[in-house]
Amino acid sequence: MAVDGLPLAEFGFPGPLRDRLVAAILRGEKTSTTGLYEEYLRKGTPVEAVGQRELVVDSADRGVAVLETTGVEVKRLADVDLEFAIDEGEGFETLEQWRDAHLRFFTSPEMTAALGDPPVEIDDDTLVVCSRFRVVERRDGPDARQLYDRPAAS
Repeated sequence: MAVDGLPLAEFGFPGPLRDRLVAAILRGEKTSTTGLYEEYLRKGTPVEAVGQRELVVDSADRGVAVLETTGVEVKRLADVDLEFAIDEGEGFETLEQWRDAHLRFFTSPEMTAALGDPPVEIDDDTLVVCSRFRVVERRDGPDARQLYDRPAAS
């Protein structure tokens, strides 16, 4: 789906996780993200390209910012480095923390339902899309500003 001619950037699923991720983006703490390559394949969605812009939506489906992709790589889960993990802005201090959080998300009931059958096995060789981005425009109105000025939950 696109709004204002921009594809949507949906982080996680609507709810507390998405709210924390979007807040970290708007505070400039989150400048990278990781997605399952298999999700792109199953949805028929092309991997982001450098220079591509997307509209970030919050849990209420409000467009709150425009992101521009500054880098993208498809790599094995085991090949993600600590710098990238830290740039995800979620407080990861080790690759183990990053990996554990992503394994929980990639195998969550929501992701399992979104991917459908057959189930996706997640291991060190699983391909992930590692994207870097920057905020080029904020679109948060008064309602959203109150939410995003709060510190991120740990």
